[in-house]
Amino acid sequence: MRAEELAPRYARFGVGSRLLLTGHSHQAWPDVALEGQIAAFDDAALAVDEKWSRAFAKADRVRAGFASWLGEPGADIALGANTHELVVRFLSAVDLTGRPKLVTTDGEFHTLRRQLGRLAEEFVRIVRVPAEPVATLAERLASEVDDRTAAVLVSAVLFETSRIVPGLAAVAAACERHGVELLVDAYHTLGVVPFDTAGLSDAWIVGGGYKYLQLGEGNCFLRLPPHAQELRPLVTGWFAEFDALADERDPTLVAYGPGATRFAGSTYDPTSHYRAARVMDFFVDLGLDAPLLREISLLQTGLIVEAFDALGLPESVITLDRADRVEFGGFVAFHAERAGEFQRALAERGVLSDSRGSYLRFGPAPYLRDSQLLDAVAALGEVAR
Repeated sequence: MRAEELAPRYARFGVGSRLLLTGHSHQAWPDVALEGQIAAFDDAALAVDEKWSRAFAKADRVRAGFASWLGEPGADIALGANTHELVVRFLSAVDLTGRPKLVTTDGEFHTLRRQLGRLAEEFVRIVRVPAEPVATLAERLASEVDDRTAAVLVSAVLFETSRIVPGLAAVAAACERHGVELLVDAYHTLGVVPFDTAGLSDAWIVGGGYKYLQLGEGNCFLRLPPHAQELRPLVTGWFAEFDALADERDPTLVAYGPGATRFAGSTYDPTSHYRAARVMDFFVDLGLDAPLLREISLLQTGLIVEAFDALGLPESVITLDRADRVEFGGFVAFHAERAGEFQRALAERGVLSDSRGSYLRFGPAPYLRDSQLLDAVAALGEVAR
């Protein structure tokens, strides 16, 4: 489906007249998202406290949607408002006392960077493996895994550079040999890079739909491996005791429900799930699946790079990684010491982008026309000269 056909379905965000290069951070919501939010209000007004059976049905639709994007229908999916709460529940379930070592990279998203940094101030040893060069990252992560390691935490796509991390199955194999948990962040894959779970059956996969899936806030997930049923997260909400069975070995222990319920939280605002369920149906109705969205993304990011190269800007001012675009996720990361300054100047010209450290990020989306992408790059040329 062409951008000209999609854009009218995002009228409330005005995507046809705005240069929204925030597709890697906050894509526009289709107009049908509002239908979901109104339905949440209507169900609450009609059923009051009995609304939860309807809300749980929406949550089940969201779980099924995430499982489909992972290519694992029937996957065990725990939901959360954000990745932080899910990562914390995961960390509370691993043996940090007996194995006080966590392995990660120096290119992880802020939630992980901050939380692991705080743990390092206490009793946990954090090993941060340099993310570059990405071609050998998996091998270097695997080499740090030992019998003192509780978990490895790594992204499938690096949030600053957009580089896809190859060879994660090798990390999974090293973890299996040493009885170590592996958590993979898939946030920058779903909806833009088909995610292959081959070799990751025993891994935990965390992610969400705030970015490329257009679901809005409050829609994150944790895909559980089969052995998750053996773990007892220390951080646990009362929703985790739904259908709980007492531990026959020790009935005095706190009980947990089956499946992903074990990693559930507590009372939440279900509006996000109503919105997400409606948007997921919208994607299905229009045939916006993983292969098509990847095809669109590669065409758009390739066009951005081609237009940038035509500007002839000095590499001392701004540059980018020249690897093949198939080795990247859904955004273009420009390296510039003045990235934050460029972002602000672009915003003044009506181009919305973002920056992370010394990286300026341009994230296209399927509803943007080629001419809009070219206009955004032209504006970058103006501010960077």
